[in-house]
Amino acid sequence: QVQLVETGGGLVPPGGSLRLSCAASGTGFSINTMGWYRQAPGKERELVAAITSLGRTNYADSVKGRFTISRDNAKNTVYLQMNSLKPEDTAVYYCKAFRTPWDSYWGQGTQVTVSS
Repeated sequence: QVQLVETGGGLVPPGGSLRLSCAASGTGFSINTMGWYRQAPGKERELVAAITSLGRTNYADSVKGRFTISRDNAKNTVYLQMNSLKPEDTAVYYCKAFRTPWDSYWGQGTQVTVSS
């Protein structure tokens, strides 16, 4: 079975930083696009950042200049470096891996809380 495991969430003060990791295993195939999504209470799940196997990236406007997505293709691992965190960044962050646009997998999520 395909499994995606997110780590690195936690509680940080405003202006702080966190680095999230997501490792995909059991795929038996190469992953194309990987991405990070988040869901805050009372809101829909939204795309935060995505990266293709060749390194093309997309970011939500709300995180541009603060977050950086990267990956290690050999390890099927994606990272999200989050700097200058704001209270509105508080959410459960989910990793998603795509083999094709119609064949994708979700992680269980990791909580990020930005509060003093």
